[in-house]
Amino acid sequence: MTDAIVNPAVPSDLPGLPRQRGCPFDPAPEYARLREQAPISRISFPSGGSGWLATRYEDVRAILADPRFSSRLSTAAPHVRPAPTALPEQPLPGALLRLDEPEHARYRRPVMRAFTVKRVQQLRPRIQQIVDERLDAMERRGGPVDLVAELALPVTSLVICELLGVDYDDRETFHGLAGRLLAIESSPEQAQQARADLASFISTLVAAKREQPGDDLLSGLIAEADADPDSPLTDIAVTVLGSLLLIAGHETTANMIALGSLALLESPDQLAALRRDPALADRAVEELLRHLTIIQFGLVRVAAQDLTVRGLSIKAGEYVVASLPSANRDPGLGITDPDRLDITRDPAAHVAFGYGPHQCLGQQLARAELQITLTSLFARFPGLRLAVPADQLPFRDDMIIYGLHQLPVTW
Repeated sequence: MTDAIVNPAVPSDLPGLPRQRGCPFDPAPEYARLREQAPISRISFPSGGSGWLATRYEDVRAILADPRFSSRLSTAAPHVRPAPTALPEQPLPGALLRLDEPEHARYRRPVMRAFTVKRVQQLRPRIQQIVDERLDAMERRGGPVDLVAELALPVTSLVICELLGVDYDDRETFHGLAGRLLAIESSPEQAQQARADLASFISTLVAAKREQPGDDLLSGLIAEADADPDSPLTDIAVTVLGSLLLIAGHETTANMIALGSLALLESPDQLAALRRDPALADRAVEELLRHLTIIQFGLVRVAAQDLTVRGLSIKAGEYVVASLPSANRDPGLGITDPDRLDITRDPAAHVAFGYGPHQCLGQQLARAELQITLTSLFARFPGLRLAVPADQLPFRDDMIIYGLHQLPVTW
């Protein structure tokens, strides 16, 4: 975020997004009060804009499924925009996070084929092989090791690199770009430069694959576009899609692996239950996704018309933040004691992957990576434990995607 900019149209007494956590695994306690007393509330942004915050499960799902709430953030009214902004007036082709239907579906549909349940099932042996190789390397090296650097990031980066056709040797480049893009304190200019650098990296790769295609997703998208004159998949669109998939494909799941591992280490009863019954892996992953919800501030939409939500008037062009962490801790989710981690409970219909047309297209791949990595890790190292006190761990409070910068462990 940039330094605060005075905007006379924004009341000076508006609260900001809740950020102060009481526990590293829980969202800010303020969300519980808001769900009870002001489920739709006015907020200000550090950069000077204003908007609304939705904290209840029912409202978050409704907003994310309602086409009257647009993903085109550049359509926000000038007086409520954070300023300055690096968002283009028109989303780039293939920018899934910033497109509405039906344009969004035209770009999403060809990519979805690589992330179906069937395709992910076919990938599971390779994911297991990658995980086993990383665990072998950890065992040879001996503890302590940083679980982020030695397991979480390599596993997710290797999987998405092989899927897209990106050279894993370039990981330092795209890891660095991801860090600049997702840092809360990045200025609009810094974020824009990171986007440009990432686009240049992927566009060079797309050009190379046009000359020498491989058995990967980017090559497949290029071939599909060449075979169909009506395809929306221009080289620009493939570059934008590739950039999104590369960053989202490793950052989110890597942080879930690290934070999920820590949550289990800090909940010995839950870890013991998983070790006794590895068949609980599916339930454990769903519960960890719900409980931790690493998209720590939520998803932003813009009201496309004047609306009334819970008796409050939301004007066309105003921002609405749908808080995923708060929704996943709402009793309205239909589970008992939602603030408690319980990997044995029936999976809840959580919104950790979002909801509606923009629900995460890589969610099945993320689930497979989490299931395989967590069960393999704790089976291989039954004595796994933290190598430093928990209060010394560097959490990613400074990033849009929550998690850990480092997780030193030993065994």
